[in-house]
Amino acid sequence: MGETAPEQARRCLENLQAVCEAAGASLARAVRLTVYMTDLSEFAAVNEVYGSFFPGHEPPARVAVEVSALPRGALVEIDAIVAL
Repeated sequence: MGETAPEQARRCLENLQAVCEAAGASLARAVRLTVYMTDLSEFAAVNEVYGSFFPGHEPPARVAVEVSALPRGALVEIDAIVAL
């Protein structure tokens, strides 16, 4: 899972990328992502990871929400809406 928010964000985005590919799409076709974080002070570090998944073009719309807790003690959770 990763111990830091950026590590967990990378893993979330890798997982989303794999799901997109399994569906015959790509993360580049994402329309919107929602990033849930337990500590928004980590936003800049997570944003750097986020940007690395969308090189060469503008990243999709995004919402970042601070939450009090996530399942299994996670620091970051990301969901996506992707055009197929």
